[in-house]
Amino acid sequence: QVQLVESGGGSVQPGGSLRLSCAASGFTFRMYGMSWYRQAPGKERELVATITGAGGTTNYADSVKGRFTISRDNAKNTVYLQMNSLKREDTAVYYCRARAYMTDDYWGQGTQVTVSS
Repeated sequence: QVQLVESGGGSVQPGGSLRLSCAASGFTFRMYGMSWYRQAPGKERELVATITGAGGTTNYADSVKGRFTISRDNAKNTVYLQMNSLKREDTAVYYCRARAYMTDDYWGQGTQVTVSS
């Protein structure tokens, strides 16, 4: 069955870095656009970054541009989110999402990122 498993979350001080991973299985990974979303307490889930199936095109929310980098390794069926210069407002649960064919839409279970001194 389809699985998206996020990992790499944790607690970090402001200015620190984390790299999130999302391991995919159960579908043809290279055919799917992948995204990272996040949801902070009391707020709606928001899009953080996207990457196309071949990895040639990426897009970022304005709030993370220049600090976060999305990438993928289609040989490993994994998408990454490198997060640098973390701020307290980056604290949230981070989710990966896979979409394709206008009908397929899969989510992971999320991983907590906490930025605090």
